[in-house]
Amino acid sequence: MSDGSLEQTLRRLEQERDEADRRYNEALTQLDRAITPPAGLPDAALALDDHQIGPLNDNWNILAAAPPTASWSRRKIVERIWGVVAPYFQRQLTFNSILVDHVNRTAEAQRATHRRQQELVAALRLQNDQLAAFQTRLMLLLQQVTAYVDTKDRDAAGGALILNSALSGLAEVQAKHKESLTAREHRYEARTAALSTALNVVDEELRGMLGVAQQAIVALKREFERLSVNREHPGTLAPSTTPPGAPPAGTLPPGTPAPWHLDSYKYVGFEDQFRGSREAIRARLESYVPYFQSGPGGDVLDVGCGRGEFLDLLGADGLPSRGIDLNHEMAEGCRARGLNVVEADAVGYLASLPDNSLGGVFAAQVVEHLEPSYLLRFLDLTFEKLQPGGTLVLETLNPACWTAFFESYIRDITHRWPLHPETLKYLVTASGFTRANIEFRSPIPPQDRLQQVAVPATTTADLSDLVDTFNGNVAKLNARIFTHMDYAIVAKRG
Repeated sequence: MSDGSLEQTLRRLEQERDEADRRYNEALTQLDRAITPPAGLPDAALALDDHQIGPLNDNWNILAAAPPTASWSRRKIVERIWGVVAPYFQRQLTFNSILVDHVNRTAEAQRATHRRQQELVAALRLQNDQLAAFQTRLMLLLQQVTAYVDTKDRDAAGGALILNSALSGLAEVQAKHKESLTAREHRYEARTAALSTALNVVDEELRGMLGVAQQAIVALKREFERLSVNREHPGTLAPSTTPPGAPPAGTLPPGTPAPWHLDSYKYVGFEDQFRGSREAIRARLESYVPYFQSGPGGDVLDVGCGRGEFLDLLGADGLPSRGIDLNHEMAEGCRARGLNVVEADAVGYLASLPDNSLGGVFAAQVVEHLEPSYLLRFLDLTFEKLQPGGTLVLETLNPACWTAFFESYIRDITHRWPLHPETLKYLVTASGFTRANIEFRSPIPPQDRLQQVAVPATTTADLSDLVDTFNGNVAKLNARIFTHMDYAIVAKRG
């Protein structure tokens, strides 16, 4: 299981446990609220009020014997009267007897009922007390469930700790063994890499020395041929010494090397080693050709044409072109391939041309080699010699990109002045060009730039702010250090 899926599983289990705890506590709270104290029970009904039952039993017999009399006549009268009222008293006596019996029975039943009510109320009170005690014990039990489960979890966790400790010890042993193997592997890789690097360095140095030697041989051969011509025809110069359009002696700017000399082959070797192969430069310059396809006509002048890559592209597209270069070996190499190239400096050559005679001017990696005053004169002459609608393209290193400045600009000892994109654009427009645009070229690949960090899936506000600040600083550094190695000024003469 990967670390990501394990982390997700642990997070899911933690969420499920928290949700179960929440539901349990909520149910326990609801149960606690549902428990109410037992309601108070009323006392049994009052006991029977029987204080009149005794007198009632004593006096229910209201029928007495006939009153005695002494005389016969009075006795007869009494008997006669008694004979009349005696039946009524007898019925009353019967009623009284039945009523007294009923009262006595009812009183006994009431007494029994009262005793049962007292027993029932006592039993219900005892039951309520027992129920309340049970509910209390039940709540105590439920409250102890979580603690009981926690002790089980701690017991399981203790076992897990023991297991983890054993596994950690085993993992530590394995890690040390792996670390030992890794260290050995790194030492082997380091030795292999060092050997490979040393071989590559030696191979590269040998290739560079061989290239320089070849250039030196070619230069010596040409110089030997020129000297041979001079010996055979005293007072004349070899054709390559005074190429068409070359400036007269003394017209080169201060610090500019002579039009040709025996050391010029060294810069050819420098170009081959550090700027790139002819195929690579040709592929990089190909995108500039369309700027000259809709020109007003006339030759496109490639200033500092070098090995002639852009002249090859213009010729393949059917555009008339010519080139100039101060380096004797480069000019000779271009002429050997049939290109129209002369050995001359830019200002001297442009000054010799008629006004409005060029259809376009192209200079790749040239203006950074010029002194400021020479550059200004070059731009003024370019404007004068271009036809209306003609195009000027100036490609140079981008010193605003620190990588370009420190990796490429200061490597070349012939560089004179770094030109910021806005500075060169201003100088071009100040020379009369009404439309000038900056095009940045050769971007540094994203994988070679500083990399930003991703925001973790689970983070805090402070960590998120820290990540945003770090990524913001990375973006600022990339904007200064790792942008575009080159830029071009593309201008039109109105």
